[in-house]
Amino acid sequence: MTSAAARTALDLTADLAVPALEDLYRDLHRHPEPAFKEHRTAGVLAQRLTSAGYETTEGIGGTGVAGLLRNGDGPTVLLRADMDALPVEEQTGLPYASTAPGLMHACGHDLHVTWLAGAAAALSAGRDTWSGTLLVVGQPAEETGNGAAAMIEDGLYDRFPRPDVLLGQHVAPGPAGLYAHVPGLIMSASTDVEIVVHGQGGHGSRPETTVDPIVTAAYIVTRLQTVVSREIAPRESAVLTVGRIEAGTAPNIIPATARIWLNLRTQSRAVRDRMVTAIRRIAEGECRAAGCPREPELILGDEFPVTVNDPDTDQRVAAVHREVFGAATVFDPGPAMGSEDFSRLALDELPYAYWFVTSTSADTWDAAPGTDLMEKFDAVPSNHSPYFAPDLSTVAPGVRTLVSGALACLAA
Repeated sequence: MTSAAARTALDLTADLAVPALEDLYRDLHRHPEPAFKEHRTAGVLAQRLTSAGYETTEGIGGTGVAGLLRNGDGPTVLLRADMDALPVEEQTGLPYASTAPGLMHACGHDLHVTWLAGAAAALSAGRDTWSGTLLVVGQPAEETGNGAAAMIEDGLYDRFPRPDVLLGQHVAPGPAGLYAHVPGLIMSASTDVEIVVHGQGGHGSRPETTVDPIVTAAYIVTRLQTVVSREIAPRESAVLTVGRIEAGTAPNIIPATARIWLNLRTQSRAVRDRMVTAIRRIAEGECRAAGCPREPELILGDEFPVTVNDPDTDQRVAAVHREVFGAATVFDPGPAMGSEDFSRLALDELPYAYWFVTSTSADTWDAAPGTDLMEKFDAVPSNHSPYFAPDLSTVAPGVRTLVSGALACLAA
């Protein structure tokens, strides 16, 4: 038997203005904006929320947007979309490709905003079918891990009701039409680390008078590959990526410093701390072996917390998604190594559900090499790729996931 939430969600989204939502998506995709500079995007979302009858406020935590819709007694449900783009040069060849050089919505936040705008309008139009309060949030700077905290610090829950439950979703690669739910840990923590190696610079023709920080950095990078393979138990999940190295100004100059930037992905604080300790020990040991004049610096940068769904909330939302889209469309992929700052909106205590919506077009998926799901999954363009291009067929379903999830949490 179909639940009231599922039936209502289907009714409220039966007449979605899909072409208009697709136009909104194309417009947002053409005009990406980086973290904390999402002024145009925020303005577009705010206008949509105001037109739908929400009390709308801009400029929260910099460029954040919040829309409030009070509709009688019942719980307060927060729906969130992130808005920032990435420093990626788009190579999709789409007719609506980014017009901003070196900037692209390579993580799908433009689709998230489109989904949120569509869901907010549908829920407002159907407010006679539910009661409670909706708090719709357009969040800046997810990619840096600072946007959710900035909105909280700027008084999000002082200006608006504190939510009883939070809902969020993210576009992902995979054959369009699947919905990934995990009733617990769904995304990992992330920590950026910078290592500064101090050498002694000089002329390239006289290396004996120098301490070469580039050679030392190379040894550090090589040795760091043993941190996960030899210092973390196989039962633990962890990733260490050296994403950037910077040193020198000319081929014939041995520089005085070299910098290495790392990213760590972990699923527990204990593993993260163990990795940082190992990184420090390796950097210090290699610098001593090279005769560096100073100890290396280890600087911890941006961090993302783990994302852990409240099991009851996630199961409630997953159940209504099965009813709306079919039981076979909802699956549990287990925790991902990607990271999010969505959980910071929950203040470490409020229940939330966060899920994925797959978005690879049928043509792209069918053409991908491989015979099973994981082989194809690894072959198609993923988030942060310059070729990442969610299929437009996901616009309407992504609105329905949010609408049905909200209705599962609001009072009937």
